[in-house]
Amino acid sequence: RSLKGMETSLNNAKLWGAQTVLLVPAVVNAEVGYKQAWERSQKEIRKLIPLAEKNKVIIGIEEVWNKFLLSPLEMAQYIDEFKSPWIRAYFDFGNVGRYGYPQDWIRTLGPRIVKLHLKDFTFRHNKQIDKTVADWVNLRDGDINWKAIHDALEEIGYKGDATVELPGGDAAYLKDVNRRFEAILQGA
Repeated sequence: RSLKGMETSLNNAKLWGAQTVLLVPAVVNAEVGYKQAWERSQKEIRKLIPLAEKNKVIIGIEEVWNKFLLSPLEMAQYIDEFKSPWIRAYFDFGNVGRYGYPQDWIRTLGPRIVKLHLKDFTFRHNKQIDKTVADWVNLRDGDINWKAIHDALEEIGYKGDATVELPGGDAAYLKDVNRRFEAILQGA
């Protein structure tokens, strides 16, 4: 089903003039081990490369909180093993902030990054469940080091698109999001 869904997404992207389709490649859980997730997902994604090339649409691999692609070195290797310009990274700063440093991921992934997701979290220890939890917050109000991210993006020469991944709101809220985003772009 996922393969068919990605085929539809790649065809729709071509129709609408989109350059990239986001893909979360796999999940690791009690039933699916890391090695199995790696091999199975790569096998299926390889089937999509000819369509991506035909449609001139990049498949952007995103790391999410699914216990897969847990380090920038792994994600770089995962993407490199495809040996295809049609498989790149759709990098989300917030998704790695819980267990890594986005600026490190940016420097490691470098030119593999095709698009960016921006969101912010604050990470705190919840004593009741004895775990670190993430709470969504406005851009620049959380634990993400935006200045370090700006510097890393500048170092790798990133000039692509970025999407703010936040809840919607009224005009005042959206103006505030824009103000915060502009500050990030300026390296403030």
